[in-house]
Amino acid sequence: MTNAKLALMLVCLMAIPLEPKDAKVTPLMSKDLTDFPGKEGLMITVEYPPGASDPIHRHNAHAFVYVLEGSIVMQVRGGKEVTLTPGETFYEGPTDVHVVGRNASQTKPAKFVVFLVKDKGAPILVPAN
Repeated sequence: MTNAKLALMLVCLMAIPLEPKDAKVTPLMSKDLTDFPGKEGLMITVEYPPGASDPIHRHNAHAFVYVLEGSIVMQVRGGKEVTLTPGETFYEGPTDVHVVGRNASQTKPAKFVVFLVKDKGAPILVPAN
């Protein structure tokens, strides 16, 4: 194999993702909820690259989801799996376990906003079984 062919093959291999990319979480704002001592409201955006998915987790919070672009698949334990498109919403309660969270597309990104009401300083996501 010539050096040029080998170099071309290496460049092509470097362009192929070996693992799905992780979701990108961007905090938008956080506000202490003074009428609810010890609680805070937190607003974030989540961007799923094509094919991205979340591990099973919980939020220990009230989570209100609003889809901005693309489509996502969501399910909490005991609930039915739903596919959401722009303008649609989803809710997770503090005791829910999020068993499915993924981009519905293998080729297009998805983006959604989440508003959480949670204990002040608590993590956004906690791994679960």
